[in-house]
Amino acid sequence: MSVSRRNFLSAAGGITLVSASAVSGRTAFASVPEAPTMKSPQMQPPLVPKTGPDYNPVVTLNGWTLPWRMNGDWKEFHLVAEPVVREFAPGMVGHLWGYNGQSPGPTIEAVEGDKVRLFVTNKLPEHTTIHWHGQLLPSGMDGVGGLTQPHIPVGKTFVYEFQLQKSGTFMYHPHADEMVQMAMGMMGFFVVHPKDPAFRRVDRDFVFLMASYDIEPGTYVPRVAEMTDFNMWTWNTRVFPGIDHIVAGKGDKVRIRFGNLTMTNHLIHMHGYDFKVSCTDGGWVPEEAAWPEVTIDCAVGQMRAFDFVADKPGDWAIHCHKSHHTMNAMGHDLNTFIGVDKRKVAKKIKRLVPDYMPMGTAGMADMGEMEMPLPDNTLPMMTGWGQFGSIEMGGMFSVVKVREGLAANDYKDPGWFKHPEGTVACEWKGEPKKTERAPSPTPARRTAEFNVVKPGRKSPHDNH
Repeated sequence: MSVSRRNFLSAAGGITLVSASAVSGRTAFASVPEAPTMKSPQMQPPLVPKTGPDYNPVVTLNGWTLPWRMNGDWKEFHLVAEPVVREFAPGMVGHLWGYNGQSPGPTIEAVEGDKVRLFVTNKLPEHTTIHWHGQLLPSGMDGVGGLTQPHIPVGKTFVYEFQLQKSGTFMYHPHADEMVQMAMGMMGFFVVHPKDPAFRRVDRDFVFLMASYDIEPGTYVPRVAEMTDFNMWTWNTRVFPGIDHIVAGKGDKVRIRFGNLTMTNHLIHMHGYDFKVSCTDGGWVPEEAAWPEVTIDCAVGQMRAFDFVADKPGDWAIHCHKSHHTMNAMGHDLNTFIGVDKRKVAKKIKRLVPDYMPMGTAGMADMGEMEMPLPDNTLPMMTGWGQFGSIEMGGMFSVVKVREGLAANDYKDPGWFKHPEGTVACEWKGEPKKTERAPSPTPARRTAEFNVVKPGRKSPHDNH
């Protein structure tokens, strides 16, 4: 796509541009393309190709696609590795490292067979590289510092050039001081579309990367030496309720792609549907071999994609099925008080700490409904409100919203689903009273009386 400064700004709402000379600080790099940057954590519209092969662009949850320019037969991109501030959800930010203003960096999209030239400018406080995870390319372009290339020094710009040999689902991340740089949020998605626009085409194509962070309440920088005890499990460095909803029209064919750069595996489960696993970072699964699932395991360093037809309207949860990964700011040293009568000891503690609230005797659900004072820069462990009350989630959780009548390019949140009468689980009020009826040749069917339980609280977002 050949894009001018004007249509960069108009097409991607909120993208700003940094000139190549400002990025590199040297006139020798005046030929380097400009580096778009994004500050907003809101999902940006897909970047539709105006020239070249046709494809249906992806939509990055809480992210955007990196614009490019054509230079002869090369498609040129510019990534800037730099410190960034990322909002995990309203009320909490992290001081991370990323690309072009965000963590994760912008999604790169291209087409099988494209010749790509990727400029990488290092504005970090230490050297870096980029590894193009899953791509088939010359060894010297593979991005392993010290092994296949020199490290990119602070303030310098390196260039990677290779031809895309296959379509599929890939990512990028450093291979330099990897424990620190990846723990600080340096990663991004790389989607290569098939040369044949009809091959495995879908109507809506969503992407996100999974990352984990340990950011203690009141602090802003992740603990990079952590291996297991993380407290922020994220999709595109966002946690529920800050993760975008996945919106689809009834009848749309939908693909969801995700990659795992955490320190453990994740079992991604979607409610209401079964789906077919269609792609890995190794390539496409042949259609006759695609297998049905409702939960797919994604191990560390892997990428997966699944397809489904959105034929069941509703609000359907999608989340990691490890329960601790749908929590925020969760300490793992908590005692279990289920069944413990804490009333007597609570009275004594309140003499010293008047605001003390005993919890956990009957489980942890009350934490999702209470609004307790929090330390600076952290989030409730369980949070989020729906039309029927507290959702009691966090971390890796979002909602697939399937609606009738959506326009093809409409990704806005349609609000909560309006359930047809009689289709919401509700309190049982017993059989209706029997009444005298005239004899009937066939027994009359009994109907039960149902009353929907009144929600404890209305969602602050329920304005529809």
